[in-house]
Amino acid sequence: MPLPNILRYLHREQRFLAVFVVGAALVAGFVKLAGEMQEGDTQALDIAILKALRLPEDPSQLIGPSWLHSAATDLTALGGVTVLTLVSILAVAFLLLLGRFRQALFTAIATGGGAMLSTFLKGLFARPRPEVVPHLVEVTSMSFPSGHSLNSAIIYLTIAVMISRSFEDRKSRIFTITVAALLVLAIGCTRVILGVHFPSDVLGGWTLGAAWALGVGLLAATLQRKHKIEEPDGSIADQSSGPAPDQIGS
Repeated sequence: MPLPNILRYLHREQRFLAVFVVGAALVAGFVKLAGEMQEGDTQALDIAILKALRLPEDPSQLIGPSWLHSAATDLTALGGVTVLTLVSILAVAFLLLLGRFRQALFTAIATGGGAMLSTFLKGLFARPRPEVVPHLVEVTSMSFPSGHSLNSAIIYLTIAVMISRSFEDRKSRIFTITVAALLVLAIGCTRVILGVHFPSDVLGGWTLGAAWALGVGLLAATLQRKHKIEEPDGSIADQSSGPAPDQIGS
């Protein structure tokens, strides 16, 4: 293997290891947070933050501008089941339109699996919703982890990772993932502002959702290198003949 290809291979493996370590740290963080939540160690800080966002004389009123309530309600809807399902369908349809059939199937499995994980964890921890301040939107499910935070991280970040892998341009990839990350952060914050989640619920959703998206990204990159799903140029190499000489280590 020529020296330039060897260097590209080592650089790629270093990036793979770095992303893997970050993902593992996020999962470990979620496990630790879940343990502290169950032991009640996060309760005092959770309550303090929720109360700090409301008027002391009237906990039903948010501190801040009058439009904050309506803005938070609008933004939080972007993390709801209806919107996330629609976004997932549109993302898969977009990949199908590009002719990236295997990538579309992979995306559908990744987002669907993440949604099932969220439902399982809510039932597993069964944490009641906060009652320290009035809820400003209607909720019915359990509290930990925040479904809006977890599902939006899983759906938006996973889709961003998969869509970005259709681009060869690095700037386009960074922009796509950054926009998705900012959207996920905004949705999570609205859950605390509206009083329907403890901050630790949201943090748990963020950490696990980000870990899921990183894992999906690593798996997608591996499958692309092995020509199991479409590469950025939309091609899938012929497995019978193996990779072309100029693809080794790329």
